[in-house]
Amino acid sequence: MSAIKERQDTTSRKPSLRSHVARHVVLPLVLMWALGTTVALSVANYFAGQAFDRSLLDDAYAVAAHVRMSTDGPVLNLSQQEMGSLLFDQSESVYFAVLLPAGTLVAGHAGLRAPALPQEAAYGFADIIFQGRELRVVSLRRTEPAEFTVVMGQTSASRSRLLHRMLAYSVVPQVLLLLFLVWWLRWVIQRDLRPLAELQRAVDRRDARDLTPVPASVTSAASTRDVERLGRALNSMLARLDESISAQREFAGNVAHELRTPLAGIRAQADYALAHSDPMVWREQLQGIARAEARASHMVEQLLALALADEARAGLRLEPVQLNVLVRSVLLRFLPKADAAGVDLGGEGLDEPVTVLADAGLIEGILGNLLDNALRYGSSAQPHVTVTVARIAGQAVLSVTDNGPGLKEPDTELLRSRWTLGQAGQRLGEGAGLGLAIVSRYAELLGARLSLEAVDGAPGLRASVTFVDASSSP
Repeated sequence: MSAIKERQDTTSRKPSLRSHVARHVVLPLVLMWALGTTVALSVANYFAGQAFDRSLLDDAYAVAAHVRMSTDGPVLNLSQQEMGSLLFDQSESVYFAVLLPAGTLVAGHAGLRAPALPQEAAYGFADIIFQGRELRVVSLRRTEPAEFTVVMGQTSASRSRLLHRMLAYSVVPQVLLLLFLVWWLRWVIQRDLRPLAELQRAVDRRDARDLTPVPASVTSAASTRDVERLGRALNSMLARLDESISAQREFAGNVAHELRTPLAGIRAQADYALAHSDPMVWREQLQGIARAEARASHMVEQLLALALADEARAGLRLEPVQLNVLVRSVLLRFLPKADAAGVDLGGEGLDEPVTVLADAGLIEGILGNLLDNALRYGSSAQPHVTVTVARIAGQAVLSVTDNGPGLKEPDTELLRSRWTLGQAGQRLGEGAGLGLAIVSRYAELLGARLSLEAVDGAPGLRASVTFVDASSSP
C-alpha cells in the first residue's frame, strides 16, 4: 500500500499533459516575442537617432553657411532674429558655438565645447553635459572662408518621448495580442486533449474484468489522428487480452470438467483394489489406472495444444519448411507406436522435395494428431495408415489415409468442433474429441485448409491439409 501511495503522490506532483504542452509552446513564444520586440525597438531607436542627428547636422551646416570674413577675422553674419528663426525648435533647447582653431569663440554660447575631431573627420557626434543638461552635439569643421568649427547642441527630450511613444504604440498592443494568443493556445490544447481525458475517464471507470472495447463515441471524437490511433490501439490490446483470458478460462474449465471423470475412475479403481487382497485384482485395477492416466495425460496435452494455438497467432512467423523431410522424421517417431498397435504405417512421396511456408512445430502437431486418430480408429482386421506428401495444382498437400470405419457426410464438419466424437469414437470410448479441432486450428493459423473425405472404393478416411507451396509463392 505504501508503494502504491508513493506512486500516486509522485504522479500527482507531475504536471498535466495540457500544462506540459502549453509551457513548451508558450514559453518559447514569449521568449521569441521579447527578443524580437527588443531587436525591433533597438533598430527603430537607432534609425530615429540617425534622423535626429541628421537634422542637427543640417542646422550646423546652416550656421556654417553664414560665417563671413571681415577685417577682424571670421564673423557670423546673422541677425538675432535670423538666428532665432534658424534655430527655432518647439520642444527642444538648441545651443551653438562658432569656434576658431585656438578655441576662441566667434559667436554663440560661451563654454559650449565638444570632443576634438580626428584630423580626417569633417564632423562628429557626441553626448555632453552643458549647463547641467544632457546634450547631443555635432562638431562640424570648415576651412572656408577660414578654418573654424561649428558646435551645435540639442537636448534629447524629443528622442525620449519618441521612444516612449514607440513603446506605447507597439509593445502594448503586442502584449495584448500575446496574451490573447496564450489564452487561445491553452484553449485549443485543452480542446484537442479533451478526447484523451475522456478516454482516460472511460478506462478509469471500468471494472478490472471489463475488457470490452472503448465506446466508438470516445475514440471517434478525437480531433487528431494520434488520439484516435491510441484509442484503436487500446481497443486492439483489450481485444487481445480478452481473447487470451477467455482462452485461459476455457482451458481451466475444460481441464476441470474433463479430468473429473478419469480422476474419479482412477479413485474408484484404487478403492476397489484396496478392498481386495487378490494380487490379480490389484494387477487388473493397476492396468486400468495406467490406461486412465494415459488418457488423462493425452487429454491434458491436447488441451494445452489448443490453448497455445489460441495464443500463437501474434508471435507466429511463417518460414520455408521442407515438408517431406519433416514428415519423414515424424513417421520414424510413430513407427514403434504403430508396430505395437499392429498397424502398417507407410509413407508416399517423401523422396521428392516439397517446400511450404509454415511453422515446423505446428506441422508436427497437425501430423501427430492425424496419425494418433488414424492409429486409434484403424481397421481391426488389417489396419494400415498411409501418409502422403504431394504437389497438386501448385499447392503442397499432406494426407493421412486409413482403412477404418470412415465418417458419414454430416460428421465431417461436426468433428472440427471441440469435444465432438464420431460414432466410431463413441463406440470405442477413445479420445475426447479434440484431435481434429487441434488440426483445424493449426491449419487456420498456417493459412492452410483441412478437408475430410472418404476413400474412393474402400472403407476409411482421408484427412488432407493443403499448404501454400513456398516454391510457387511470390
